[in-house]
Amino acid sequence: MSVKDSSRKTLEMESFHTRFSAWTPFSNKSLNRQLFQERVALISHWFDLWTNKQREEFLFTIFLRCTKSQLRFVQDWFSERMQVAKVDFSTVLPRFLSLYIFSFLSPKDLCAAAQVSWPWKFLTEQDCLWMPKCTKFGWFLPYTPAGNEYGAWKHHYIACVSNLDWLTPREAAAIYGTLNEPKTEEEELQERQRERRLRKVIWEKIALRKKELFKLRPPWASGTCCSELLKSKCQPRLSQTARGQVGLQEAVEKQLVLSSLEALPKRSNVSGSHSYPLLSKKNWRGVYKNDDSSSYASQLHFILISSRIPAYEVVVDSVRAGIISVVYEHSGLTLESLLYLIEKALDGRKAQSLGVFSDGDSREINLLQGYKIGIKNLLRPEVRDFWEKLGSYVAPEEEGGHVDLFVPLGASEAGTEFLSQLSRLSGTLFTAPTGIATGSYQHILSDWLGRQWERAPPSIYFSESKLQMWSSLTDFLEDTLKSVRKQLSPLFKELQKNISGRMIGQFIFDTMSMDNILNNQGIAQTLADGLTELSKENSERNVMEDNPQDKKSSLSQSDPNFEVLVQLERKLQMDSAEKRTGIVRELLQSERRYVQTLEIVRDVYVTPLKAALSSNRAILSAANIQSIFSDSLRILSLNRQFLGNLRDRLQEWSPAHCVGEIFIKFGNQLNTYTNFFNNYPIVLKTIEKCREMMPAFRAFLKRRDHTVVTNMLSLPELLLYPSRRFEEYLNLLYALRLHTPAEHVDRGDLTTAIDQIKQYKGYIDQMKQNINMKEQLSDIQRIIWGCPTISEVNRYLIRVQDVAQLHCCDEDISFSLRLYEHTRDLSLFLFNDALLVSSRGTSHTPFERTSKSTYQFIASVALHRLLVEDISDTKHIKNAFILQGPQCEWICATEVEEDKFLWLSVLQNAIRSRMET
Repeated sequence: MSVKDSSRKTLEMESFHTRFSAWTPFSNKSLNRQLFQERVALISHWFDLWTNKQREEFLFTIFLRCTKSQLRFVQDWFSERMQVAKVDFSTVLPRFLSLYIFSFLSPKDLCAAAQVSWPWKFLTEQDCLWMPKCTKFGWFLPYTPAGNEYGAWKHHYIACVSNLDWLTPREAAAIYGTLNEPKTEEEELQERQRERRLRKVIWEKIALRKKELFKLRPPWASGTCCSELLKSKCQPRLSQTARGQVGLQEAVEKQLVLSSLEALPKRSNVSGSHSYPLLSKKNWRGVYKNDDSSSYASQLHFILISSRIPAYEVVVDSVRAGIISVVYEHSGLTLESLLYLIEKALDGRKAQSLGVFSDGDSREINLLQGYKIGIKNLLRPEVRDFWEKLGSYVAPEEEGGHVDLFVPLGASEAGTEFLSQLSRLSGTLFTAPTGIATGSYQHILSDWLGRQWERAPPSIYFSESKLQMWSSLTDFLEDTLKSVRKQLSPLFKELQKNISGRMIGQFIFDTMSMDNILNNQGIAQTLADGLTELSKENSERNVMEDNPQDKKSSLSQSDPNFEVLVQLERKLQMDSAEKRTGIVRELLQSERRYVQTLEIVRDVYVTPLKAALSSNRAILSAANIQSIFSDSLRILSLNRQFLGNLRDRLQEWSPAHCVGEIFIKFGNQLNTYTNFFNNYPIVLKTIEKCREMMPAFRAFLKRRDHTVVTNMLSLPELLLYPSRRFEEYLNLLYALRLHTPAEHVDRGDLTTAIDQIKQYKGYIDQMKQNINMKEQLSDIQRIIWGCPTISEVNRYLIRVQDVAQLHCCDEDISFSLRLYEHTRDLSLFLFNDALLVSSRGTSHTPFERTSKSTYQFIASVALHRLLVEDISDTKHIKNAFILQGPQCEWICATEVEEDKFLWLSVLQNAIRSRMET
């Protein structure tokens, strides 16, 4: 074969191998590179079309075929690109993700992690990690940490773990301090001895006088005048002679008490006194000695009603004719502006009595937003000036003037001391209900502090039947009024608040058929009286059968009105032991009703759902049942045990027995309630989600909710009761400590239990406040178009004011001659740290009378950078002022002078408070 043929054949073979062979042509480098790139592209195309599992199998096969050097190359490549071994996740991830990772560590592991590095130490000592671990065991900080302080909860957890003990009041005062001035041991000993001597003298003289008056007192005379709000209309009244004898007996006992007080040595400004009769040495019965309605018609009575009261429109409509009433905004006023409203309503006159119907508890009155007034802050200059001026609007005490606070301040030592201080400051008699009755605003129907009178303070200002219905249906009326306000508020926008409130309240009463409600109440009261009389008749019959000798004496009392009049007979003055027993019984009865409410959740909802789950016809899954009801069932178990302890203690009750230790044991197990409140939003969302997605559960709730078995309540409404129960616990504990002598064994335990319940109630109130502020800010951000994010921690709305924006036509002339033109309408949203300015527009719908307001964001100014300047009234402009920010200026004017005064007062107070913080 020739050389030419051989070379041609070789080229053909190379071409054939390049095109059809499966190996790489090593002899031709260019073809080799080209073919390699084509195959890499082909494999990449296949790799893109494979699934994730196929890709993983391919990589596994490839890595198995690689040598150690190739695997090391891959490792070096990853180390160079990702730097896995050299990155601290806390410096790369966002802070909230790092905190979320650390939240899974135990306290011991968190302390160990804090020793790794400074960034880890800073993150692992954050309060958001340690606060849940403390509250889980019921350990709460005795103070609120500052904004720049961290690590407080960690130190508190370590201190609690190292001690695992509680502090006595004296130890707590030594560590954290008190608001009162420190006393020496000698002063404390003298105070205790004086109180003991005072109590002994009063008891001895009252007991001696009772023995002397027992022979003169008719057997049917009433010792204490029951409140007319609680009397049945069918019960006969006492004769005038009996009432006169009762009044004489009361006056004699008051003189005995006051004479015993004068006989003892006086003390100088001793704090902690709860002897309310020290307020006056006169006969207080003269304050309420008006018997006929004509005398009331000639006197001026004034009632102040807060908008924070649930269904306040119904309360406004319950005001009697001839009584001056003023409704004020709880969140948009200052003490100065509130005095302005009172002074304007009285118009220079003095009231015979002045009532304040506001929110509060047994220690303080929540008069305005930011003004929870109690014994601790009573001596602040602006607070003291308010009460002194308020007392000047009332007639002197010698003429029967008095101020009635519709807050249960008579149920605690701090409340009675607060009333005593108010009376000494203003020189006016202050009264309040004792507040022992549990329930929503039932304290106003209880006995009032200090004295008994012919006409109770609630009946002075309000219609009895309407006020009774409001107190029993407060929650339902508030839910109804939410929709009523939404529909009627635009129509009543131009009217005064108390007039619109009266109109809405009258609409509610007309809708709810007041006559039928009153008839049902009368029938229920008659049935209750009949059952009481039958039970008494049976017990007396059994006693007569057992004691034949007493039968003759019992039959001699054959007066048909005898049994009814016996019900009105009460002791002239209950001693501390009897009052203490009554409070414990009220505690047991209210706890029994509370446990029965929790049992409704178990019997009506949980038991059928679990039965359906076990019968393979499930309505809800086991996980959803556990998520919704597990915490409430644990609460039921805890309170059933607590109820059993109270029942056992009351069966063998005597004045020497104690209930404080039972409450302390209950307070140490409040982590069950903590879990419930932490999961409460999740529970409600789970209920709504299951209602929407599961028709079987929707039908189940429709059959169970709002039935007689559930007391006409729904499942979410039943879950509200745990949050409200702690307020009742606190009021009853304060009332119990008020009537517990200082030397009683239970005194210290009651103080400890009060501190536990009070601290936990503060935790609940803080959760409520945070949720309410968050919803309020979200609503404002939703209605204002173009509004930036305004949700921030500790920010809340104070007041909204509608104004007109003005423009000065010529600023070169003097103020008195300047002309202004109205350019647009503005709405000013005042927060505690900023002022938001928005334009307000009005849109109307065809064939509709009501209008709709729209808002457009303009600017927001921090309060510490805002300047306010007043513009004097001229013939060209009235009620105007200037708001000046760093970049903008607004000349505004209100419709009436009252709105300008209230707005500037609130705005200046907010700026002053912001500058102080």
